[in-house]
Amino acid sequence: MTDETTEDPNVLRNLVTRAHVVLWDFDGPICRLFAGHKAEQVAKELVEWLERQGLSGLLTEKEREHPDPQVVLRAVDRRHPDSDLVAELEERLTREELRAVSSAMPTPYADPVIRTWAALGSRFAVVTNNSAHAVRNYLGGRRLLSSFAPHVYGRTNRLDLLKPHPHCLVHALNTMGAAPSDALMIGDSPGDCQAAAEAGVHFLGYATSDRKHAELRAAGADVVGRSLKSVLDVLWSARPGR
Repeated sequence: MTDETTEDPNVLRNLVTRAHVVLWDFDGPICRLFAGHKAEQVAKELVEWLERQGLSGLLTEKEREHPDPQVVLRAVDRRHPDSDLVAELEERLTREELRAVSSAMPTPYADPVIRTWAALGSRFAVVTNNSAHAVRNYLGGRRLLSSFAPHVYGRTNRLDLLKPHPHCLVHALNTMGAAPSDALMIGDSPGDCQAAAEAGVHFLGYATSDRKHAELRAAGADVVGRSLKSVLDVLWSARPGR
């Protein structure tokens, strides 16, 4: 999937052209949700809220300093599952994700890839650990929601079923009446790759750094690259009459 890739281009072509259903992670492959409204600040504010409640002891030092707010949320859920505390934290994170939508940055080539692939007859779902409400708001603003609706599967109150658990992928496939062998997932984390493997779905990794590229290759991704342009090139070459 990279523009300067050592991957076998035939593997990418086969993955893309044989995918009748495409399961997209959201933050990464479709957009940078926290491009303007920084995730690090959101994580810090969640930690500060816990401190004001006298609950900072629920987190380890590493968790308190982690830049990903979902790490904070899931850490508290492991210690107090299904609690009002977790519900309040999740609501706070959802509000911040909704705020972030207005300054989210589209992933290069994502919009034309989605439109072209949909025009060729493939069906889409979003399978994400983010709020489904935030996903719908973003896709609606980009006039992409019709390519996905109603198949947007986001965070629920069962935080133990978030990726890398395959639950949302399996749920999406079952709802869409699709076999895993007909599907492809696009994601940017080892957790995405693990969930795809457990669901029996091929995985196409999106990586914007050498570190992420190496992590996804180590996780067993079928193909990993830094740009969706190669996917778009495959789709254009697969158009009828070409």
